[in-house]
Amino acid sequence: MIMMEIMKSIEKIREQKASLEEIRSIVSKEWSLLDQEIEKQLSSDIELINNISQYIVNSGGKRIRPLIVLLSARACGASDLDRIVKAAAMIEFIHTATLLHDDVVDNSDSRRGIKTAHQSFGNESTILVGDFLYSRAFQIMVQINHMGIMEVMSDATNTIAEGEVLQLINSGNPKINREQYLEVIYRKTGKLFEAAMVVGGLLSNQSQTVLNTLQLFGKELGMAYQIVDDVLDYSSSFEIMGKDVGDDLAEGKVTLPMIYTLERAMPDMQEMISQAILNKDSKNADKIIGCIQSTGSIASSVNDAKEKTEFALHSIQSLDNSKYKTALTTLAEIILHRSY
Repeated sequence: MIMMEIMKSIEKIREQKASLEEIRSIVSKEWSLLDQEIEKQLSSDIELINNISQYIVNSGGKRIRPLIVLLSARACGASDLDRIVKAAAMIEFIHTATLLHDDVVDNSDSRRGIKTAHQSFGNESTILVGDFLYSRAFQIMVQINHMGIMEVMSDATNTIAEGEVLQLINSGNPKINREQYLEVIYRKTGKLFEAAMVVGGLLSNQSQTVLNTLQLFGKELGMAYQIVDDVLDYSSSFEIMGKDVGDDLAEGKVTLPMIYTLERAMPDMQEMISQAILNKDSKNADKIIGCIQSTGSIASSVNDAKEKTEFALHSIQSLDNSKYKTALTTLAEIILHRSY
């Protein structure tokens, strides 16, 4: 019965064609203050830090994670505006730091349609500015002065780092299975979504039961987000995504669409895909992408993302009804059906 209500809500959301802009308008005051807080916290006496920080932060990111902090905090009744905004900025800085490090490790050429920071400023500078953003995030935690938030965020950043190492270990290995893939995306992506939701609850002194609910929503939504991201790598375009289609193949990343394809493809195609992953070679990308699409691997991956989204939505049904809870539901639907 509850699941039927959720699906009806999703259909209503789809009909309304809600956008991220509309969701942000629900927390417009907080969003404006967040921009100011990010600008203030980015300030440094060192010009190179300012240049790279501004470059990446202003490069068109959707800022979904800080938006989740704002919505979660308000949905749970948090009222300390300064703390709420600082927590959102903290989450954004940690996310931005991981992007800077990711692009260096992956040697990515573009993100959101523009050159990555390491292409413009060099690997050494980009890594060090990523470190600056990490340390600034922890300075903000001290300003928030909440031990529970410090515990959650220290655990989250450590888990994210482990996820990065795990992904590096798995790179170029065509034998990665679905369980191993899910472990990586939980650590790399789901954990920060989870932390963003829980921080919102901690700011409003919620019970452990409520915190567990928020944690589950964030985890499942974050993993759904990453699955959709991995699907788009084989089903979208540079013009829409802002990066080359098939980049994951060139980096030797085995994501969910590829895992399903390796299970379903004919032996000769399995061999071609395995060699492409082993050698991090995208010369046969068109054939491989065609196989991914013809085996139904895209549809299966999307279905997995849908199941996780539905699970996330089910988990927050116990929260008090409010426009912020509705916005979280809407955001989950947007994430599931996004094209970039």
